[in-house]
Amino acid sequence: MKTPLLIFGLTALLPGALHAKLNIVASLPDYGAIATAIGGDRIKVTSIAKGTEDPHFVDARPSFIRVLNQADALLEGGLELEIGWLPPLVNSARNSRILSDAPGHVILSRGVHVLELPTGAVDRSMGDVHPLGNPHFAFDPANGRIIAATIASALGRIDPPNAAYYQANLKAFTQRLDQKLDGWSKALEPYRGTKVITYHKSYDYLLDRFGFQLVGTIEPKPGIEPSPTHINALIPLAKERGVKLVLIEPNRPRKTPTYVAQASGAKLLVLPGMVGGDEKIKDYLDLFDYDVAQIVAAMRP
Repeated sequence: MKTPLLIFGLTALLPGALHAKLNIVASLPDYGAIATAIGGDRIKVTSIAKGTEDPHFVDARPSFIRVLNQADALLEGGLELEIGWLPPLVNSARNSRILSDAPGHVILSRGVHVLELPTGAVDRSMGDVHPLGNPHFAFDPANGRIIAATIASALGRIDPPNAAYYQANLKAFTQRLDQKLDGWSKALEPYRGTKVITYHKSYDYLLDRFGFQLVGTIEPKPGIEPSPTHINALIPLAKERGVKLVLIEPNRPRKTPTYVAQASGAKLLVLPGMVGGDEKIKDYLDLFDYDVAQIVAAMRP
């Protein structure tokens, strides 16, 4: 009779020992990384997209349906970034917990100041323009606070007994992020006003946060591959404006960006836009540690 009582007494002293972990599925690894920081050992996180993929065009493998079927919550950015691949997976998963109107379907862009919100009608002639605004909001580290707070609130709703635990982790994460953000801002302050070209409009939130100026994009329109005519017009513009950097994501082709950088006298910089975009980037804070260091190194003479 003493053994069961002893076991019960020991397990009662271990937080979460008898608590089944929540299954959290994140559309992108950035959201998954922040969820891991907030949820700690009370959750299991699976990210669908890889950090080296284009988040607009993720390979929607059938195995993801099984993962979503077991999910207690789904974290997605919204703003139609995942619209081409996530809804079919969710519908096929047949999981009422993560349907669009369920508490377990969490839209992380809510509360974020969205850049480039169109003011008029949007049609396909404009390229892959997002009618709800630029969806790459996680690339502003200050938005990490909002994302983390949204995740903490969602986990608390789904798992009330551990709500205080999630809020404590949120406080710790926010403090670390604020300290890091101050350091990143100081490191990039000497380069404020630097003019850049990007391949896609993935970097706009990062550029806006740290005061860099976007001169143009290698894509003539979002999602449209560059033509010789566009590139021949972009190069003299880059020279005239004194562009210093050409930024591209790891998944982009290198030939045209390399040519643009060389012809305009700029430096080509492959800059990961998501957690996992480089093997050294393990979490959300790592992403900006790595990218800020890369920018500073590229800007040195």
